[in-house]
Amino acid sequence: MSEAVYQLKKIAIIAGESSGDILGAGLIEKLKEKYPWLKVEGIGGPLMQANGCQSLYPMERLSVMGIVPILKRLPELLKMRKQLAKRWKKSPPDLFIGIDAPEFNIGLAKKLKAVEIKTIHYVSPSVWAWRPKRIVKIKKAVDLMLCLFPFEQAIYQKHAIDNFCVGHPLADQIPLESDQVKARQKLNLAQDRRYICVMPGSRGSELKFLSDDFLKATKLINQFYPDIGFIAPMANKVRREQFEKAIAEQTDLPKIELIDGQSREAMAASDLILMASGTATLEAMLIKRPMVVAYKVGALSYKIFKQLLVIDTFAIPNLLSGETLVPEAIQHECTPDALFGEIRAWLEAEPERWQETKAIFTDWHKKLRKNADQYAADSIIHWYSQQNLKPDA
Repeated sequence: MSEAVYQLKKIAIIAGESSGDILGAGLIEKLKEKYPWLKVEGIGGPLMQANGCQSLYPMERLSVMGIVPILKRLPELLKMRKQLAKRWKKSPPDLFIGIDAPEFNIGLAKKLKAVEIKTIHYVSPSVWAWRPKRIVKIKKAVDLMLCLFPFEQAIYQKHAIDNFCVGHPLADQIPLESDQVKARQKLNLAQDRRYICVMPGSRGSELKFLSDDFLKATKLINQFYPDIGFIAPMANKVRREQFEKAIAEQTDLPKIELIDGQSREAMAASDLILMASGTATLEAMLIKRPMVVAYKVGALSYKIFKQLLVIDTFAIPNLLSGETLVPEAIQHECTPDALFGEIRAWLEAEPERWQETKAIFTDWHKKLRKNADQYAADSIIHWYSQQNLKPDA
């Protein structure tokens, strides 16, 4: 039978934050190259909308981090999910694709799968990291899992859940060699000075818990290394204002040059990065810059979270390699003194440590470079066709 019989006409898709918006936009673009008439609706940011996604709610309403903030917003989120389920049960899409945001998307996928809508989840929930029993719920809700990293596939294969490892779009976008000279020219930075890039996060909650520690660490660095400059890319206007307020509350800080956006250029221009845990640690790895990674949430959130953890590392380079390539300061370990100590260790390290780390980063960059947007679209199209060829489909 011809694949044309199984052409996609309508998909529902939901992304919960900017990283998901990037993935969703790339996926929609490639699917529309195959199916130009494809109708796309759900929740997405500006990039997904620019590629033709009708966003039924503002994406920002899903951007919640930490157990306590999620609980505060739970009634709103549950109502939103109920309304979406009702809409798509009444007018079913060919596929539902949840991009990350597992607390929201997996529950919605379960409701839709119950009425025989095919469900896909893009970006594996970190079941290998915490709450591993979630795999039972995922199996009931998700027909196909698209993983970004190869180590994630084992758990889905073990539980007989269809899956593909599509690589990571960032590995496709970022060159194997990032040009520090050009990045500094673009940002009007001195070529003959060392710079540390300060990245306290893109979420309000991250800046709330990390800004003071990061700023006090820059003060210590400046005392020992007065020649080092500091740059800090800000995700948006709101985060900039939040960080400026934190700066105003400190005294005797070194000059920190705030940059609107351009985080990738800022990382490429730097010699070392002090950063919040998250996808940005993958970007830093792909740009081949050494880093010190911090993770901190509210005390109650962390107390609950820690009980559910099965790993003791958060930085993506460490998760990929299975070793401590980059130092991490987690929760109570995240203090100005500890951050300074790890930064100083990098600054005083022998060249061999830098070279060896860069070589490992480069190796992983090549492994993750799979033309992810195209790979994800092709995987979905192939899998969807196979589902329709099954006797019970």
